Amino acid sequence: MLDTDPRADLDDVVLATGRVLQVNVSPGGVPKRAVGSAQVGRMGLEGDAHDHFDVHGGPHRAVCLFAVEVIRRVAAEGHPIAPGSVGENLTTEGVELATLAPGTRLAFPSGLALEVSAPANPCDVIRGSFLEGKSGRISILRHPQDSRVYARVLHEGEVAAGDAFLVLPPLPDSQAGRLNLLERLDANERRFWLANWQAVAEAGADLRILDLGDAVACAAPGSPGRIFNAAFGLRMVPILCDRVIDHFRANGVAGWLGDIEPPAPGLEPAERVSVLAIEPRRIPEAQDVPGLVMREVGVAEAEAWERTVLDGFDLQGPARDAWQAAAEHIARIPGMHLVLAEVDGRPAGAAGLFARARVGGLAPATVLPEFRGRGIHAALIAARARMAEEKGCELITAQAETDGQSEHNMRRMGLARVHVRDVFRVDPA
Repeated sequence: MLDTDPRADLDDVVLATGRVLQVNVSPGGVPKRAVGSAQVGRMGLEGDAHDHFDVHGGPHRAVCLFAVEVIRRVAAEGHPIAPGSVGENLTTEGVELATLAPGTRLAFPSGLALEVSAPANPCDVIRGSFLEGKSGRISILRHPQDSRVYARVLHEGEVAAGDAFLVLPPLPDSQAGRLNLLERLDANERRFWLANWQAVAEAGADLRILDLGDAVACAAPGSPGRIFNAAFGLRMVPILCDRVIDHFRANGVAGWLGDIEPPAPGLEPAERVSVLAIEPRRIPEAQDVPGLVMREVGVAEAEAWERTVLDGFDLQGPARDAWQAAAEHIARIPGMHLVLAEVDGRPAGAAGLFARARVGGLAPATVLPEFRGRGIHAALIAARARMAEEKGCELITAQAETDGQSEHNMRRMGLARVHVRDVFRVDPA
C-alpha cells in the first residue's frame, strides 16, 4: 500500500497521492514538449532550458509543476491551454498542487524528492495559451487554486510519465518558510537599489545599469566603490552570475556580489551583511530624546535631507556629488519616504523607508557625529516602523554589517537576524 511505500519514512504521513501525466522539456520558450522521462538535477530537468532566466530556473525554481485539473478548468472556459503549453516541466494528476504549502514534499519511485517552494507567477511568454493573452487566469493572487508551482530538488533522480508520487509533509528542519521570507526581503532590496540607481542616472551620473528582472547590477567607471558597483538578487537566480560579472568586465570595474558561491577558488568574502526583519507592530517606541522632532520631508527639502545623509556617512568624492544631484529624483521614487530627525530645529539625522509589496525597507540611517549617543538612531527605527504600519506593510527589513553597531541597534529595537550574506569583491580584470 502507498502508506508503507519505501519512499516515505516510517514517521511520514502520506497526505495524498498523484501521478505524472506528462514530462515536458524545451530548449527555451513554450510549449514544452512531452518526453518519456528525464533526469532531474539540482537546477532542473536534463535537456530543459528557458528563454528568460530572470524569472525561471535556479535552485529555488528548478522544477515547474502544473495540475491537469487546472488545465481542464481553464480549457473549459475556452482558453487554448494544454499540457506543456504554459511551460510546466511536470503535468500531474490527482493533486491540487496550488493548495500545497511551501515545504511540502513530492516523492517519486526513483528516489527523486521535490520540495514545493513557491507559486509560479504567470508572464507574457505564456499568453498564447489564454484568450486575449490574459495569463493572469493562472495567477495565484486572482485564482488561488489554479497556479503553477515551483519546487526545489531535495534528492536528484529520474522522473517518467506515469510515475506515481507521494505528497509528504515538510521536513522538521525545512527551510522553505525562511527561503520564501528571504525572497520577499530580497525583492524589496533589489527594487530599492534599482530605483535609486535609476534616480542617480536621471540626474546625470554615468551609471550603467543591468536589469535582469530578479537580479540587477550597476557599474560606474567614474565612481569606484561598492555603492554604484554592485549586484542584488543573485540568490534566487545564481545562473545570472556570469552575466553580471561580464557587465563589470565590460565596464572595467570591480563589483560586489552577495549570496553566491565563491566566484573564484579560495576567494574570501570581502564582508558579511546581516538581513534583518520583523513585523512593524513589534517595534517598541523609542525613548524620548529632548528636543527631537521626526518628520517626513518631500521634494522641497530633499537636498537638505540628502546633505544630512551624506554628512552622517562622511561620503566624499564623485559618489557624494552624484547622490546630492539626485536628491529630488530620489524623493519622487514611488514608495520612497524621507525622514529627517531634528534636534531643536537643527538637522541631526536622516533615514528612508521604501515601502513596496507590503514590505518596508529601512534604508541606511545616519546620525550626525555631534548628536550620536542620544538614542536618535533607535528613534529613526521606531518612526519608520510606525510609518510602515500606516502604509500597510506586513514586514520591515534592513541590512547591516554583521555584528556592527547598526545591527546591534536594530536588534535592540527588536529586528531579528534572518540571514547572513557573504559579499565578494570581484575584479574581472
